[in-house]
Amino acid sequence: MRILIVEDDEKTAAYLTRGLSESGYIVDRAPDGDTGLTMALEGIYDAMILDRMLPGMDGLDIVRRLRNDQLELPILMISALATASQRIEGLRAGCDDYLVKPYAFSEVLARLEALSRRAGRYGDTTMLRVGDLELDLRRRSATRAGRQVELHHREFLLLQTLMLHAGQVVTRSMLLEAGWNYDFEPRGNIIEMHIHRLRRKLDNGFDTQLIQTVPGAGYMIASAGTRTP
Repeated sequence: MRILIVEDDEKTAAYLTRGLSESGYIVDRAPDGDTGLTMALEGIYDAMILDRMLPGMDGLDIVRRLRNDQLELPILMISALATASQRIEGLRAGCDDYLVKPYAFSEVLARLEALSRRAGRYGDTTMLRVGDLELDLRRRSATRAGRQVELHHREFLLLQTLMLHAGQVVTRSMLLEAGWNYDFEPRGNIIEMHIHRLRRKLDNGFDTQLIQTVPGAGYMIASAGTRTP
């Protein structure tokens, strides 16, 4: 999942970003309301964590604008404003959930998972399969023909994207979006390097190469694969 954090407090933003990144999320952060709205409207996020009191446009106005624009982005609002009427105001503005400060990070994580299930972004899928390759999204592990495949964090994210689109072309831009932050500036052939490493890990000892190059378009993973030269 790709998460947008709209939070002006540097310490809080760093705390959430670190925790979510370590939990396997791709995280972007906006430091004020106007930037947050602009980024949210791009439509590339799976959920948003939104502070209520922000410089520029405040959190409630952001939510109302997104809902008026028919953007069905799951929103978790976080605020020190804790009365029942304040929580109700946030929910009626269009938030999907409202969490009062201070909070435990484990609760943020649990609420994001619940929002994702409710939105049906990934359905109830926790295991992806392509041929003899299996990717366990909950345990963050991969096996091919029952053999464990050790993947680094970014390799896992790229493979997940390919498997979610099995049999379809996945462009270089889609892979960049899946594996790196919003402000990342790709240099050289970084995607090709990661795909090369993935192939080496997945195909070593097997007769078929699962990840195929589609010239001029991108990459595709398919159960039939191609013969390893």
